[in-house]
Amino acid sequence: MRIDRRTFQLRMALVPVLPWLGTSRTLAAPTTAPRDATVAVERQNQSGLMTTDGRIAVANLDSTRRRLWHRFFQDPVRDGAAESVIECEQLALQFLGDVFALDRLKDLESVVVREGADSAGTALIRAQVASMSHRFADASQHLAEAERRFAEPDRVNRIRWSIAQACGSNLSRVLEQRRRLAESSGSLEDRVALGAVLVDLGDVTNADRTYHEALADYRDISPFPIAWTWFQRGVLWGERVPEPDFDQAENCYQRALEYLPDYSRARIHLAEIFLTRGKPEAAAELLAPVLDRGDPEVSWRLAEAMARQGREADSASHMAAARAGFEVLLERHLLAFADHAAAFYAATGTDIRKGLDLARINVSNRPTIRAYEQAYAIALAAKDRDAAAELLCAARSQWGSTPAFALSSLVR
Repeated sequence: MRIDRRTFQLRMALVPVLPWLGTSRTLAAPTTAPRDATVAVERQNQSGLMTTDGRIAVANLDSTRRRLWHRFFQDPVRDGAAESVIECEQLALQFLGDVFALDRLKDLESVVVREGADSAGTALIRAQVASMSHRFADASQHLAEAERRFAEPDRVNRIRWSIAQACGSNLSRVLEQRRRLAESSGSLEDRVALGAVLVDLGDVTNADRTYHEALADYRDISPFPIAWTWFQRGVLWGERVPEPDFDQAENCYQRALEYLPDYSRARIHLAEIFLTRGKPEAAAELLAPVLDRGDPEVSWRLAEAMARQGREADSASHMAAARAGFEVLLERHLLAFADHAAAFYAATGTDIRKGLDLARINVSNRPTIRAYEQAYAIALAAKDRDAAAELLCAARSQWGSTPAFALSSLVR
């Protein structure tokens, strides 16, 4: 299905009623797959790890998510009801490219505010939802309110350090906290979060070792965390090192998809590598199964693959769908999609000035090295020397003394 602007808007309009419909096209699974969330059909992967089959895990996630939404609407203020829904929707957004999850969570927040007491729990829920939408200033305000209402410090701090890491602020302290959590819990999730901070600080060697150790010690059967770890390693080798190692990155994305075939972002990143290597047919084959998820980047990359195969009409159709999708998402969740939309408008040449404006919005919201790199590159492409100089000066002021800056494209 190709998604034009009208179709995209219609699907957005249906988002608030999805929980009542009792189904979700985004997480649809084969009718033969078990739907019970307790099912754990294991298979041995090439690495020797036994995990639940990825497609069954997605089906189980769908079943769990719909059941939790039902329970939430029965009693929105029950302890843990909203938090459980948020956790499932975060998985749907992160792994399955379900951009409509943000709208569902916006509805959840409205219900919690309307039905719930003005409490620390309500403030924490609002902080979580705002953080997922990259509204970090709002999230910080909600966290401050939660603290004033004596919220559990560990819950507040986990969200606070995630926000700090996402915004590239006080990373030395974030590193200290992430290391402490990883050492105390030993969990894969905490180790991967630690690895991500090391990447942000330019410590590639220790980051990859941390990811490797997380994989080596993993003993659970869920494929989601292990697929996430392989994806992070793919991003490290494909995008975060001065000289990308596409062989390493390709292998990592393939491993992520081995555990979780429906991992949308892994498919997109691997498709980009295939396009770089002159394999548009392979890229199109990867992207087609996730076209109907709502992520306009899938349509964009598919349009590129079609163009390189000489299928101009199909390419134009997918490119129009991508543009319509980004426009609608920017209207509804500007900060969550500013960086991806900036890349789209700049790379396609449709509106490089809009791309630069979006990149600068992203920098203002989360002034990380990656955000500065993107905005600086777009400013140079737009031949806006003043903007480029301003961005470089700001990046040097904030990051100039770090190893990450020395490794970045800002100085190459």
